[in-house]
Amino acid sequence: MSLDVDLIMMQPVSVYSRNITHNLNEMASQVVVDENNLTLYDILWQPEENGFTHARMIVDYLDKGWNILMSDPEFFKQFDPENDWGSYEGLCDFVYTYRNACWANMDAELEVSK
Repeated sequence: MSLDVDLIMMQPVSVYSRNITHNLNEMASQVVVDENNLTLYDILWQPEENGFTHARMIVDYLDKGWNILMSDPEFFKQFDPENDWGSYEGLCDFVYTYRNACWANMDAELEVSK
């Protein structure tokens, strides 16, 4: 006979990490993702202020935001930062990969550092 003892602790593990310049906030603010005027800026930069705590809560907004961005490149490119730190293409890529990461990790908790 034997005795097996385990001490198990669940520790947070980052399953996705990415950074984007705040210079794209004006562009993201132009992408309205619901009837209450919630914007892509609100989803990306202020999830906790808007009550979003998990990936499953924002994935549909990210999908809608990405589709809106892709639907009118010329409109959104006018908000490219003048200092060239950030671009329409960069925001599209960021939203696309973030959306995919949320789909793959629906139960992941959101953590945003500004």
